[in-house]
Amino acid sequence: MSGPSSSHTLSSLYQHHFDWLHGWLRRRLGASQDAADLAQDTFMRLFHKERELALLREPKAYLATVAHGVLVNHWRRQALEQAYLDALAAMPCPITPSLEDQRLVLEALEQIASMLDGLPSRTREIFLLSQLDGMTYPQIAAQLGISVNVVQKAMTRAMSQCYATLYA
Repeated sequence: MSGPSSSHTLSSLYQHHFDWLHGWLRRRLGASQDAADLAQDTFMRLFHKERELALLREPKAYLATVAHGVLVNHWRRQALEQAYLDALAAMPCPITPSLEDQRLVLEALEQIASMLDGLPSRTREIFLLSQLDGMTYPQIAAQLGISVNVVQKAMTRAMSQCYATLYA
């Protein structure tokens, strides 16, 4: 099935490699239900890539690469969700947002995390200090030992990245 002359379709990849991919993910997660969901997500990512699939020489390697990206997103989402739940638990007065509100906040956090993914760590740190901690540019510059001009350039880059992610 994986020779240089073979042609792959999403359907054939699914039929021949779903069980292997599910096992690959289950070994990394330890949770069968999450592994099945992530295997499905992996194949959904391939839905619009029929032309690329037809040229695959190593389908398992390709699936593992795509599945790894799905897995990283899963772990990032779990970390964001846990951080959000920890922040809720640490609030002085018991505030319990509805499940719908919690889901909306988590989706927004996930979208922000994905927007900031491609930024250098210093630029991301400057953006978060400004937007989450409410620090002014001079305060950020003083805390990080950089000039206000560097802060301004980093914020411009971060805002451009956010804009491009939202509207591209």
